[in-house]
Amino acid sequence: MSKKIFSGVQPTGNLHLGNYLGAIKNFVELNNKKENECIFCVVDLHAITTKQIPKELKQNIRETAATFIASGINPDKSIIFNQSKVSAHSECAWILSCVSRIGWLNRMTQFKEKAGKDKENASIGLYSYPVLMAADILLYDATHVPVGDDQKQHLELCRDIAQKFNNDFNSPNFLKIPEPLIQKEFSRIMSLKDGIKKMSKSDPSDLSRINLTDSKDQILNKIKKAKTDPMPMPSEFKDLTQRPEAENLLGIYSSLTNQSLDISINEFNGKNFSEFKKKLSEVLIEKIDPISKEIKKLLNDEKYLDNTLLKGYEKADKIASKKIKEIKELVGF
Repeated sequence: MSKKIFSGVQPTGNLHLGNYLGAIKNFVELNNKKENECIFCVVDLHAITTKQIPKELKQNIRETAATFIASGINPDKSIIFNQSKVSAHSECAWILSCVSRIGWLNRMTQFKEKAGKDKENASIGLYSYPVLMAADILLYDATHVPVGDDQKQHLELCRDIAQKFNNDFNSPNFLKIPEPLIQKEFSRIMSLKDGIKKMSKSDPSDLSRINLTDSKDQILNKIKKAKTDPMPMPSEFKDLTQRPEAENLLGIYSSLTNQSLDISINEFNGKNFSEFKKKLSEVLIEKIDPISKEIKKLLNDEKYLDNTLLKGYEKADKIASKKIKEIKELVGF
């Protein structure tokens, strides 16, 4: 059965292993299925919910598109574009914000996490971010949306908004109710320096993450210095209790080799961490080094990247413009 898939990645710059294993690797697999129609968006409107440097943002948009392509997403098969080019996203977000309820947004845990203790100084955009995310999805009649644990709540909100719009305007099934494609394992990759913190670009230590543009030597050095514990490798899953760093590194290895955590545990049962780290470095270099080289090559060809995003915009805008016209007619505009 064919699926119409929509997903996006913020152009934060310097995408890392957490972005790859938590999202982009899955995008590639979805792209490679002949029956799927995929739309992968560089969500630059979402990015400006926090302060951006304009010149850097423009370059980060290109870098995100380059990462999609270098990882294996085919821009001739899937649509790759940046969100701000398609004005229907902003129009639709405003209309849906008039349907959404404050109580729904107040329950969104990610806003509380991102705003921290200083919620009064957070932007309205950060607060209403999930409504824009709903607009992104609903404009394209997406049937499925790949989500990690931290985005499940936002997709549930998207479904609620779609249902309320359909009810309010007496249009059953007009806005399609999307289904989640939940990545059950390895959707959250943790810091190499602290197994209970998510891998992040904002971490001040570059040793905490594998950047997708890292060289072989940088990968070797980071895995060598990755935090572990003094115990030997576990013999079974329950042995990972209270061992977040060991679980994280084994999870990375399992995701890269497309095998279950149990198989990886069995493979390294009783061995020491130095032996495991050597093998993990080999697997990382085999997978990440070609992507890194291709990203750098693509970034040297801005004309190609800009043209790819332009072609993607033209395809996306054709779909979204038709849908927003229908939405506005229902509303009475």
